[in-house]
Amino acid sequence: MSIRVKQMMACILAASAAVVGGWATVSPMSFYKNFPWPGRHWVSEAGAYDEHLVRDVGGLYLALLVVTVWALFKASDELLRVTGGAWTVFSVPHLLFHLDHLDGLTTFDKVSQIGSLGVTLLLALALLLAPSRARLRRR
Repeated sequence: MSIRVKQMMACILAASAAVVGGWATVSPMSFYKNFPWPGRHWVSEAGAYDEHLVRDVGGLYLALLVVTVWALFKASDELLRVTGGAWTVFSVPHLLFHLDHLDGLTTFDKVSQIGSLGVTLLLALALLLAPSRARLRRR
């Protein structure tokens, strides 16, 4: 896999981190009530509102954004792998939690939520595990 393809994957993860992290940090109650967009209730269906927890999740996403953007600009296989590792460590328990907490969601929301979390995990795993084309040439 080329570094350019890995950068495109990292861009998708960075965009996700910017939206989720920015929203949860700046407007935690709105995030809680309306994520992923007004009329949907993915977060509020999972439990009671806790401003501290929502802001911490926002901060976590913003931290992932920093790591991801750094890897994008430095564009080395090693940094992209570390970024993939960080996203994987976050994404596995996040996906597992939501797989076990689908009650109260419509079928559309269940599929959308698990699909989006699954794509995030797949992108993270690709960054972590897929050797870059440059690395393959050295072998």
